[in-house]
Amino acid sequence: MLTLDDVTVRYGDTAAVDDVSLELATGQVLAVLGPSGCGKSTLLRAVAGLEPLAAGSISWDGTDLAGTPTHKRGFALMFQDGQLFAHLTVARNVAYALRLRRTPSARVATRVRELLDLVGLSGYDERLPGTLSGGERQRVALARALAVEPRLILLDEPLSALDATLRERLAGDLRSILHAAGTTALLVTHDHEEAFALADRLAVMQSGRVVQNGAIDEVWREPVDEETALFLGYARVLRDESAARVLAAAGLRSSYAVALRRSALVADADGPLRARVEQARVTPEQVRLVVDVDGIGTVDAVAPLGSRVSPGDEAGLRVDVTRLAVLPITPGS
Repeated sequence: MLTLDDVTVRYGDTAAVDDVSLELATGQVLAVLGPSGCGKSTLLRAVAGLEPLAAGSISWDGTDLAGTPTHKRGFALMFQDGQLFAHLTVARNVAYALRLRRTPSARVATRVRELLDLVGLSGYDERLPGTLSGGERQRVALARALAVEPRLILLDEPLSALDATLRERLAGDLRSILHAAGTTALLVTHDHEEAFALADRLAVMQSGRVVQNGAIDEVWREPVDEETALFLGYARVLRDESAARVLAAAGLRSSYAVALRRSALVADADGPLRARVEQARVTPEQVRLVVDVDGIGTVDAVAPLGSRVSPGDEAGLRVDVTRLAVLPITPGS
């Protein structure tokens, strides 16, 4: 188990990581999610032993890693661009760390075959990185990181260099690979979809501090504040009377603030909310709307594909309770 207790990393007078405490159980994948500059990559580097701690401790299975150099921690680090050796074949890239450890050639060959099969690249042994797609290069980088069976793999924005379609496909594959290998992993990302696709647990980081952590579904359902909700992908936060009206329409108890996904309000002639359509845009999955709701104001909504909805139309709306979150905030917060 990886344990961080009150970890602080400073650059001069600035705390890039501020009093962070986290636990990562063996075999789990934890995503640290936050915007650029929040300190998440610094935190990852501290775990790797590449940044000194100003305070706190990092331990593995109860053993403090203070003074343990990076190469003796048993951790592997995988960067967003893979950083493969361009002049080495796929097999030689994967085998690189094994050869540094003077692993017998027969064992190296067997391990390389196992790993290429695991990441779906059987038969790619003699290919050079320059002949591979971005997703294939990331798979090779992952195989190389797993080669020496690290007790923890550290992933720095592993999919951010890929296009959206490839990123979505590879995210599911990467999660399956990590679980199949039984690997414990800590990843940092600014992309909530990437975090949801890869991780078992989520820690949200803002301005150097972890503001919320827990199981993915718990954090998703119960964001701790407005900033966290918006960063997790909720589209709008309603307060006061507007929030009360939406919650009443959903059959839920009144509260001061509620966060809504873009699809929380659904066009329904019999819905309890009345609105006027301001914008309508067809997407491959649904019709996206911007509506002016009586007593609430301008919000997003959706309608099924094929719906005949145009700007200026009057519409009823129902509330999808699975697409909203009641926020634990009060007036003035």
